[in-house]
Amino acid sequence: MARPTTKTDLLNAAKGDYQALNTLISSLSEQELTTVFDFSEDEKKKEAHWKRDKNLRDVLIHLYEWQMLLLNWIASNQKGEKASFLPKPYNWRNYGQMNVEFWKKHQKTSLEEAKILLENSQEKRLALAQQFSNEDLFTKGVFDWVGGTTLGAYFVSATSSHYDWAIKKLKAHQRKCQQN
Repeated sequence: MARPTTKTDLLNAAKGDYQALNTLISSLSEQELTTVFDFSEDEKKKEAHWKRDKNLRDVLIHLYEWQMLLLNWIASNQKGEKASFLPKPYNWRNYGQMNVEFWKKHQKTSLEEAKILLENSQEKRLALAQQFSNEDLFTKGVFDWVGGTTLGAYFVSATSSHYDWAIKKLKAHQRKCQQN
């Protein structure tokens, strides 16, 4: 599916990809749910997240925390409190460290709690997106705090694009479990 460029496409992609993620999760076997993610033998999987996330909970928490970044960023800026998308001391060069902190923060979070957190943030994110017009979401320069892109691009990144990332990761884990 092409990257959303309208409010309708954004909402449909977020809902559809979230449903696809949940459908995949519900199809995971007990073995797939309990086997630790290990992609160390795959030379193509070099990015840090392939080593960081060890189970479904870790993936869901990553999605949840990024949705919370979006929600908190928008809320702060709407109140007139100038905030960056990434909280200090993080930036686009070192946000990998932030992801590790999210991972550490949730090592005692249960899988069931992670599912609930993500479901709640998904609902809040959809409700927030509904409040903006198509122009608010997909016209550059509407909000000075967004920078050189569009608010909609941030919504896409924190939802449908991230869901696609999670689905690819879970399918790779599923294939690996089925090969063993």
